[in-house]
Amino acid sequence: MQANPLRWSFRLQFLLGFLACAALIGFALFSQEVWGLVPCPLCIFQRVAFAALGVVFLFGAAFAPKGRFGRGSFGMLALLAGAVGIYIAGKHVWLTTLPPDQVPACGPTLSWLLENNSYLQVFSTVLNGSGECAKVDWTFLGLSMPAWSLVWFILLTLFALYAAFKPSPSTPR
Repeated sequence: MQANPLRWSFRLQFLLGFLACAALIGFALFSQEVWGLVPCPLCIFQRVAFAALGVVFLFGAAFAPKGRFGRGSFGMLALLAGAVGIYIAGKHVWLTTLPPDQVPACGPTLSWLLENNSYLQVFSTVLNGSGECAKVDWTFLGLSMPAWSLVWFILLTLFALYAAFKPSPSTPR
């Protein structure tokens, strides 16, 4: 097997993408259960977006289509899931950078919202963000967890697009 993941087959690249998504969700669960970091609603939505991206990667690895259309379809599905994740993480990063006097007031919990509103209202309310989403509990190398999520969504989306649309080795350059 080649050491450069950019030269691996579509199947291996998408399997690597799935493993990265699973590891990121695993780290989020670890930080919640072991470190006691309580996820805000935007954190939970980012986990859902990583799960959706991971499912696209998993199905892409399982089916590994040979044609440009099949691979491109998985690339576009990954782009859709990744774009949703980028939007949510970007909104979360934006909330964390607001001055304290501009941070929205803390809202009700996600469980209360789900019990008392339609899913569309919950989605809209959560994406507007609230005070608890602006709180930074953890940083690594100067970046908060939402910022790292944004970085990973961008990297994984670009990786999926590269895997889906790279020229095959038999195609002349």
